[in-house]
Amino acid sequence: MAKNKLRRFREMKEWSNVFEPTLSLENNEEFELKGNWNKNYFQNENPIVLELGCGKGEYAIGLAKHFSNKNFIGMDIKGARIWVGAKDAVENGIENVAFLRSKIDFITTYFAPAEVDEIWLTFSDPQPLKPRKRLTSKSFIDRYRQVLKPGGIIHLKTDSDLLFESTLEEIEEHGYNCLEKTWNLYGEIPDDLDARTKDILHIKTHYENLFTAKGFDIKYCQFKID
Repeated sequence: MAKNKLRRFREMKEWSNVFEPTLSLENNEEFELKGNWNKNYFQNENPIVLELGCGKGEYAIGLAKHFSNKNFIGMDIKGARIWVGAKDAVENGIENVAFLRSKIDFITTYFAPAEVDEIWLTFSDPQPLKPRKRLTSKSFIDRYRQVLKPGGIIHLKTDSDLLFESTLEEIEEHGYNCLEKTWNLYGEIPDDLDARTKDILHIKTHYENLFTAKGFDIKYCQFKID
């Protein structure tokens, strides 16, 4: 297993779609693409969408395939997982997706104010004993606020009742604007939704396939924070 991880790490260093910054945060060192993702990497002015805690990057890859007019960045600290999505993108020529290996805590280190249009949180750790570490807690929302454009949307997709309920409580407590919410995504998708939207909601991560196979309902909400 260790040899396999080392091989994956070596491969990622050769791919232009993976970034593994080694910044001196104590010295306020700036990430070279901060504020310049579109100009210097994607080389277009398309909207930027983040998948935070992207794991193997299935959602970032799936969304990139659906939306060639948007740029996607999957962010996760687990390099061996990122390798899966990055390899998919390399082998299939998906050029509107990249991967950033870092803790989400440092999101403001890598993205400039109002640089991001949307954020996806897909099957995040519900952190049952550490509510402040939940990716929809106020401490993280305040970070997202710094990089999202006004009117930017946050999507949450989860199997966890705890995380979903706590997120809805955060939305109500802090006055965020909840646009959509459902406790049973696949049981409540309206028939009148357009085909592309249905396809997007049906993109499934590795963990989602495991959860649905065990009979868990998938919860979904989207909200704005300004």
